[in-house]
Amino acid sequence: MEDSRLVIGAATDPGPVREQNEDAIFFSDPPGADDDAPLLLAVADGMGGYQRGEVASRMAIDSLVERFNAHDTDDVPLMLRQAFRQANERIFADGSAEGEHNMMGTTLVAAVLRGADLTIGNVGDSRGYLLRANRLNQVTKDHSLVAEQVAMGAMTSEEARDSQHKNIITRALGHRQKVEIDVFEITLLPDDRLLFSSDGLHDYVDDDELVHILTSNPPDKAALAIVGRAIQGGSTDNVTALCAWYAPVSALEPPKPVEAPERDGTRLLMPALVLLGLIIFIAIIGYVLFVA
Repeated sequence: MEDSRLVIGAATDPGPVREQNEDAIFFSDPPGADDDAPLLLAVADGMGGYQRGEVASRMAIDSLVERFNAHDTDDVPLMLRQAFRQANERIFADGSAEGEHNMMGTTLVAAVLRGADLTIGNVGDSRGYLLRANRLNQVTKDHSLVAEQVAMGAMTSEEARDSQHKNIITRALGHRQKVEIDVFEITLLPDDRLLFSSDGLHDYVDDDELVHILTSNPPDKAALAIVGRAIQGGSTDNVTALCAWYAPVSALEPPKPVEAPERDGTRLLMPALVLLGLIIFIAIIGYVLFVA
């Protein structure tokens, strides 16, 4: 199988209504061609009183990066669970110290890529998608009231999109002393694409358009386009998109310059000799006629 590398791009916007952007993004620098170091990607969407959501999302990202950089275990699912729990404890303690009215929390979706092995952890309703063979699949599950209603068959997906309760989440970092984390493991294939997003994007850009944008643009331009389309579509929340392409190495290499073929002098020699002979023949005929 051809080697592939992860190409990453991200964009975030506070949206047309919010003064603060409570979303946070992180992605580690892609390794070099000969480096097999793991990659970390994450999106967090904070919530709370004045500026507290921004604090919570940043604390979640910082805790995650700290645990990732420890490099003390090869068990990625375990590492992600530990990072999420550590972030939850810190955010809960900080929020509790400020009193009940200043409680804060955040969603967090994070992924670690080692080789072709992708591990995704999730708490809340920020999402992780996999685009493969032009089909977009939501890998994570929303921890929200309407998502649980849909799962139980008490509500349709269309009703969930229009529900006044769609922003009520049932699981977040910092809301309780303990938190349950979902973990998903995937083996990527060359040309797979990934999208990690906050809920300001959800329901404002349909799947077909997401597929078109992701497959028609490099990740940095795709992220900008997706965030822009969500805002154009009516989103009033903070909007964040982190896009990644597991690109075959051949697709990343610049095209080799086409060398001009060497001119074969022998191919021009015969026509030149024929032309010279014709000129001489005409000259001789002309001389003979003139003398005569």
